[in-house]
Amino acid sequence: MLPLDKELLSFAEQLADRARGITRQYFRQALSIIDKNDASPVTVADQETEAALRALINQHYPEHGIIGEEYGAQTSASPYRWIIDPIDGTRSFISGFPIYCTLIALLYHDKPVLSIIDMPMLDERFLAAGEGSRLNGQSIRVSQCREISQALAYSTDPGMFDVRQYERHQQVVRQVRQQRYTGDGYAYAMLAAGWIDLVVEAGMKIHDFLPLIRIIEEAGGIISDWQGQPLTTRSNGEILAAATPELHRQAMALLN
Repeated sequence: MLPLDKELLSFAEQLADRARGITRQYFRQALSIIDKNDASPVTVADQETEAALRALINQHYPEHGIIGEEYGAQTSASPYRWIIDPIDGTRSFISGFPIYCTLIALLYHDKPVLSIIDMPMLDERFLAAGEGSRLNGQSIRVSQCREISQALAYSTDPGMFDVRQYERHQQVVRQVRQQRYTGDGYAYAMLAAGWIDLVVEAGMKIHDFLPLIRIIEEAGGIISDWQGQPLTTRSNGEILAAATPELHRQAMALLN
């Protein structure tokens, strides 16, 4: 990975700060909820946050491309593209559950060089940009769990799986020590910090998973699709993240 310009890193944190300020203002307030075409909810908080981040990017780096959950792609000839999910876990957000996050990634020639998972209500910021994963500035590492029978596993919601995926996921559920359903992007932060060991999900879009890659990998973990292939802008949204290669291989065998 190429060294990241310190100005870009500082700017990425400015984006996270701006998102944190907006979402906190709306948290646990009465909000109108709109159902998008895919039945996922969106609020003015999602829209206002993404609009603010796009405005900052266009002000400071007008040549960069942008892909956001709410407003789609702003194309550019630049090799740099920002990926924005203003509120990952909108269902948690609108129900007053504080485990929502803002996801930010910077791609260079379609490869993530910077990842941020920001937890506004927990005052936690997970960041990776080539010098190891950090939580509020402190280094973090994945667990050393190597046996699936000892693994603490997370998925956001069983409803994210289609029938085929659900059956395959249940093969994993039957083998792990404990399976929990919740978390959204925070589950991957917990994995990077060594608090849990395995995350299996499906139906994810690029703004959901590209901002996770550097944080997982720079903490020593593995993140891929269910076939073990690296995640790219063309991945199908099936995600497998594990603390160790041994655990990753065992989970992948059960999913295939």
